[in-house]
Amino acid sequence: MRLDLFRSLWGHGGSWAEAIAELRAAGFDGIEARVPASLAEARERGQLLRDEGVPYIAIVLTGGGVIPDQSAGVAAHLADLRDGLERAAALAPRFVNVLGGCDRWSAAQQVEFIARAQEIARAGGVSCVFETHRARILATPWVTLEVVRQHPDVLFTTDISHWVVVSERLLDDPADDFGAFVARVHHIQARVGYDQGPQVPHPAAPEYRRELLFHQDHWERVWRAQRARGMAVTTMTPEFGPDGYLHRLPFTGTPVADLWDLNAWMGQAERAHFSRFMSACAQDEDDDDRA
Repeated sequence: MRLDLFRSLWGHGGSWAEAIAELRAAGFDGIEARVPASLAEARERGQLLRDEGVPYIAIVLTGGGVIPDQSAGVAAHLADLRDGLERAAALAPRFVNVLGGCDRWSAAQQVEFIARAQEIARAGGVSCVFETHRARILATPWVTLEVVRQHPDVLFTTDISHWVVVSERLLDDPADDFGAFVARVHHIQARVGYDQGPQVPHPAAPEYRRELLFHQDHWERVWRAQRARGMAVTTMTPEFGPDGYLHRLPFTGTPVADLWDLNAWMGQAERAHFSRFMSACAQDEDDDDRA
């Protein structure tokens, strides 16, 4: 299995061309970003990606911004999805990462949204995965497990940092069995959270080593499940971001770290982590052959 690293453009203030140059210098492979707001802009950026040979993961939000319109129902969110997928097609994404629905919805509404969204995606010839995200569907592990039970063929993007905040703890209790969810994860967003926030100040800081190891263990569980499913390529996007996620000093608002440096460090650390993981898998297979 191969790891492809994608750069998040969340918080990136420059052009996509500049982002491509920076991601290549840091050893990344592609871009993950929200679908442009207009079809014309989507076509322009799609041409850039084709010219540069850069793969793309699309992000489509439904129901408004990251915090959705609280009065919007399933039909309104599905209409947004249709519009977003039309624009995404111009960029030929590997797949579309959906931040959909609303956390106030029941499990039954979440299942309905996902089932109908899958139908829309299949009709459009694209693959959709659904992200675990606060304020959205799949905001908690407990509802997500019920969604998996009712809709076992759905694929997910895991960003477990959100669940850590919602639960106010690292989810490493023996009772925290997320195997059914892990078995359906298609994509990883690699941000390290902690019990009171979705983003540690820096993942390399020794005081957050326990949090880093917890997240890395979760990602390894995903890789093992993906190998068992026969996936040839796994994708990961380091996703440290701004908007209250990036820690700042009081009074001055000075960031405690450079945003791109955080994501570049995370990408390089996970490239090395994945290499160790694959080497360990190869050694286990050799040991089994000798037994």
